[in-house]
Amino acid sequence: MTTQEETTTPADRRTAKRAMAGRLSWGLADQAASSMTNFAVGIYVARSLGLAAFGVFGLAWVTYGVVLNVSRGLATDPLVVRFSGVPTASWRAAVARSSGAALGVGTAVGAACLLFGLALGGSVGPAFVCLGVVLPALLLQDAWRFAFFAAGAGRKAFANDLVWGVALVPAMVVAARVGSVAAFVLAWGASAAVAAAYGWQQSGIRPRVTQARAWLREQRDLGYRYLAENVTLSGASQLRAYGLGAIAGVGAVGAVRGAELLLGPFLAVLMGLSLVTVAEAARVLKRAPHRLGMFCLLLGGGQAVAALLWGAALLLVPDRAGEFVLGGVWPSAAELIVPATLGVVGAGLGTGAAAGLRALGAARRSLRAQLFASACYAVGGLGGAVAGGAVGSAWGVAAATLGSSTVWWLQLRSGLREHRRNPRPEDLDLPEVPEVPEVPEVPVDHDVHVDHDVPIDHEDHEDPEVPEVRTS
Repeated sequence: MTTQEETTTPADRRTAKRAMAGRLSWGLADQAASSMTNFAVGIYVARSLGLAAFGVFGLAWVTYGVVLNVSRGLATDPLVVRFSGVPTASWRAAVARSSGAALGVGTAVGAACLLFGLALGGSVGPAFVCLGVVLPALLLQDAWRFAFFAAGAGRKAFANDLVWGVALVPAMVVAARVGSVAAFVLAWGASAAVAAAYGWQQSGIRPRVTQARAWLREQRDLGYRYLAENVTLSGASQLRAYGLGAIAGVGAVGAVRGAELLLGPFLAVLMGLSLVTVAEAARVLKRAPHRLGMFCLLLGGGQAVAALLWGAALLLVPDRAGEFVLGGVWPSAAELIVPATLGVVGAGLGTGAAAGLRALGAARRSLRAQLFASACYAVGGLGGAVAGGAVGSAWGVAAATLGSSTVWWLQLRSGLREHRRNPRPEDLDLPEVPEVPEVPEVPVDHDVHVDHDVPIDHEDHEDPEVPEVRTS
């Protein structure tokens, strides 16, 4: 069997590289728009409400991250792995089912959040009630983004996030007049609903909630492992946030969230690449399997170096500028810049290997790596909180992410070896098998009597030759 790379010309390869660069550029542009929107929301809330209320908003934000990862594991991650670069008809049918699954997850978990918030009450309860109301719109908007990137239409995802950002401006103004965490959560989700409706118009596809169960059944070999992988990651983050709040107070949660906001522009790059790297790695695997390892290494190493450069730039920010951006959150967040940067370095290294494992469809290996990384994250974050509050928690997370990135790369190396020995059929460039023409049905006269006692001379009646179909 020959790979596609052996049958393509240098001009074809240059065209493919330009196309990949274009898709990556749209991924970065889209995530820049999305993350700058989130960054603006965080800054606005921090300056408007103060450290304690910002910590409450951070708890709602972390909870949204958990639910988002549930939706991605069940709905959009299998879509990107299996329906990137497929015919349009197959993509549309898959998007209808996967977006329906995302909408169903948002509705079910949103109802649970609403009931939880009503039962909790206090200063935190209303934020969870409002989060439950807006979760379906938030998850549907995210599903459209992944669907567009699976189709290689990153510009549509970028346009959708721009619409969200534009709708967010008046919503934030109204929320600031109300002056509560619940109002900001509602404003954030209502603007996402506008973008979700626009995504429906962009794609021309109606989410099929009634086919969500069929989608989950068809993708269960990947979906449930990706669900476990994503939930352990976000669950560890949520456990760290709740534990940090219980150990050191919600102010510590606000300080950690403030440090994350300082790294927001770089995290935009990291998340933007993650939207398209799995799809690109899957294309590399089909065209030139031996280059997948180098692709992942360049991806992870580049992100790690960029994180170090960004962290170094943050250390040079004067206090006056920091206080202008974060207000009263700046002094606490500034103490966490170094460990938070090292944590992002470790995450960047691991992301490169994770993209390769997703492209290989090695869900079992990626799940092992993620379980180990999540356990280290939770232990490091909570152990550090006991030892030194927010600063200790940040250093514990940094050590955990740097150490667990090694496990990701060991799993990728084993996955590549396994793939070389037993490549998947869909990764082989097999020639199409010509269809055998149908043999016309011969009408049978049921009135003709057949004498079964007459012997048949097999030597005089040879079977007609069937043309051989060559597959390679």
